[in-house]
Formats: sequence, C-alpha cells, structure tokens
Amino acid sequence: MISIREQDYGLDVALFNEFTLEDFKLFEVALMKRITEHGKPDIFLDLSELKDFTIDMAIEELRFVRAHDNEMGRVAIVVEDVWIKLAAHIAGLLSHTRVQYFESAEEAQAWLAGPVAA
Repeated sequence: MISIREQDYGLDVALFNEFTLEDFKLFEVALMKRITEHGKPDIFLDLSELKDFTIDMAIEELRFVRAHDNEMGRVAIVVEDVWIKLAAHIAGLLSHTRVQYFESAEEAQAWLAGPVAA
C-alpha cells in the first residue's frame, strides 16, 4: 500500500506492507505530475513499514529511474529492514539521484527542508 502527499519540497511517500506494481504506477503518476508542475522535486520515501516488494515492481522501478533520474532532486529514505535497504541501495547505484538514508522521518524531512548542497 502507498501513501503520497505533496509538500513544498516535493513528495512524501510512505509504503506499507507490500510494494506492488500498482503502487509504483500511482507513484509514477504523482511524480510526473509534480515534475511537470514544479520542476525537479525532492522525495521523502518512508520504507519503515515496508515488508516486501514484488519483482514486477522492482523491474518497473529500475526502468523508470533510469529514464527519469535527472528529473528528480534529492531522495531521503527512512528504512530499517536490511534487505529493503540493500534493494533500495542497489536501485540507487543505477541512477544519478542524490540519495541519503535516515533512521527517522524527522531527520529525513529536516535534511530535505535544508539547503541543497552544491
């Protein structure tokens, strides 16, 4: 299940239980809308409640990130599960997006609210 909220800096995205292809399609639509309306958004991605993801979603994520990674700003990821963190890290290696990992939502959102380093 996915929750997406617009913020001043971009999007807040929280994932719960299983991340499916249908969830990712919702994320794609929201992100492309935000890019079209406001330019390069930062993304807060809360994976702390994520338990699993589907293979078709992972394949779509890789395709999407490779096609659009220059259109995204910073990505702040909150994640606890070591396997989910590893999967997120591997996906991040395939893009030019600036990704930072955090242990709490407060730290991640403070980083996104701060100035963008050159």
